[in-house]
Amino acid sequence: MARFAVTERSAELVAAGVPHVRATVVRAEHPTSVHAGDSAVVLADGTIEGFVGGICAESSVRVHARAALDAGEPLLLRILPGGTRGSGSDPVGGDLQDATPTEHATPTEHGAVTVSNPCLSGGAVEVFLEPLAPPARVLVVGDTPIAQALVELAGPLGFAATATDDATFVDADLAAVVVASHGRGEEQALTAALSAEVPYVALVASRRRGSAVLAALDVPDAAGSRVSVPAGLDIGARTAPEIALSILAELVEVRARSHRAEVAEGVAPDAWPEEPAPGTAVDPICGMTVLIADDTISATVEGRTAWFCGAGCRDNWLAAH
Repeated sequence: MARFAVTERSAELVAAGVPHVRATVVRAEHPTSVHAGDSAVVLADGTIEGFVGGICAESSVRVHARAALDAGEPLLLRILPGGTRGSGSDPVGGDLQDATPTEHATPTEHGAVTVSNPCLSGGAVEVFLEPLAPPARVLVVGDTPIAQALVELAGPLGFAATATDDATFVDADLAAVVVASHGRGEEQALTAALSAEVPYVALVASRRRGSAVLAALDVPDAAGSRVSVPAGLDIGARTAPEIALSILAELVEVRARSHRAEVAEGVAPDAWPEEPAPGTAVDPICGMTVLIADDTISATVEGRTAWFCGAGCRDNWLAAH
């Protein structure tokens, strides 16, 4: 796929709201099969459209592209030839006769990771991975000046906001539901948002009226307590645009707090897990980390499944079992 075709394909995916990663080779050291400027689109399932290297480089790109997409942050992937020697233990059961090389990934600085790839025949490759996800969706319930201001201000902040009077548009893929209808259909919209477990739910109302609305909801108390009312941060807002700004500021703060919590529970951005990430496996022959996907080469023996970087490793594993 030519470079301009990759650019067009990425634009198509953005327009269709399909999350993907734009992978671009920024440096290639001979001997390699790629050149600086080669690029590809990597979908969430690991499908690569374009060219960023042979099968061994592709395996590393697939794994780290999904990690970049999950984190929502760009990543510079450095792929170096060679690897470390493993313990000789077959990750899916049974010991290999000889020690096998293992892919070794180490953090360098924030936003970059170096992979020592045992399959690479030679030549270092650096690939910039840029995740491109559709903007977070915000549903604004109501046709009021505040609702209109929310829709207008949301775009520059990276949100896709839609205003409606119909609460049936609420779904679990929304990032936020803001009810700004001034008494019209508030209970139905809030109940739908809480039932769908929308991360941020807010009601534009005074504290006194808001409490009365929440008390009338047929939802558990824990769910009702998630509603932000009065909606927005206390910045002394008075006009409709100012109130909309305070609501969007609170939405940004809530999303940032949630991201920090996820990082704290998982792996810090500047660390690297010793064990394979969920959804990946270690090739028991060459030691590479590979993505578990429909098109990843695999084999099953006596109920044990292994995944491989290529057909050669699969054939060697089957011969040993």
